[in-house]
Amino acid sequence: MEKLIILLLGVVNLSLFVQPGSAQLRQNFYADICPNVESIVRNAVTQKFQQTTITIPATLRLFFHDCFVNGCDASVMVASTANNTAEKDNPDNLSLAGDGFDTVIKAKAAVDAVPQCTNKVSCADILTMAARDVVSLSGGPSYAVELGRLDGLSSTAASVNGKLPQPTFDLNQLTSIFATNGISQTDMIALSAAHTVGFSHCNRFSNRIYDFGGQAGAIDPTLNRTYAAQLQSECPRNVDPSVAIELDPITPGTFDNQYFRNLQLRMGLFTSDQTLAEDGISRPTVDTWAADSAAFSRAFVTAMTNLGRVGVKTSSPLGNIRRDCSVLN
Repeated sequence: MEKLIILLLGVVNLSLFVQPGSAQLRQNFYADICPNVESIVRNAVTQKFQQTTITIPATLRLFFHDCFVNGCDASVMVASTANNTAEKDNPDNLSLAGDGFDTVIKAKAAVDAVPQCTNKVSCADILTMAARDVVSLSGGPSYAVELGRLDGLSSTAASVNGKLPQPTFDLNQLTSIFATNGISQTDMIALSAAHTVGFSHCNRFSNRIYDFGGQAGAIDPTLNRTYAAQLQSECPRNVDPSVAIELDPITPGTFDNQYFRNLQLRMGLFTSDQTLAEDGISRPTVDTWAADSAAFSRAFVTAMTNLGRVGVKTSSPLGNIRRDCSVLN
């Protein structure tokens, strides 16, 4: 009986994180408003992708950073003003690549260039569609997205504090911060695989390859020694802070399940990556998805769908449709 009560309490607590507006999201939301919006966005994203593959991780990461702070409302897109320091200028967001912002801005311009669609599609929905498109363009699954979000009405740097997972997090810390947004541990593991594409600056993991735990010359024991030597060659001590290396050294430009195979080889770049294979609770999931690409793809689609429901605004006065994604109306 005690276990049942605890389980029921867990269900109740989880329900507290389900946003009322999420139930109003739906596929084909713009069918009668801007019927070709998804193809318009995909064409714009494809053009940007053809210019630079950084578009892939930049857009995907932008979506994640947006949803985890004030919900999926494009508040991360807002530029700072003389009177307000916006989310994008919080230290945790300064490494967001400009190509992600540019992807959304260009897609918004393409949508608004169609008279029927002008100022009818939110930046939040465009970011959601663009995140899906960069995944499929890089070899990952394509899937139907739920739409109907409005853009947020505020964006402050202070609102980011403590909201985003850090590269030093262990499994318990990761599980906890994702649960704050109603995201399950399984979804968290799937979303972590976004690190199958993209780059990281050396200072985000240098603690693992130099003087680990404060011991001179020590290397994180959960790090593959050959991989550690490779990282040291690419990221020497006192390296230029602008230097960045690929998160996935095997298939860096492809969205696939290689991320989990890397973890099995102890080639997860961050502590927050490698902990998924080191902890006995999450390791079975890592092993399953390392062996079954289709199962991972299905799990990732579910996780992205659930992430896209976090904190959405679907009615005024909670949000509106921004004319310029970088400026509040």
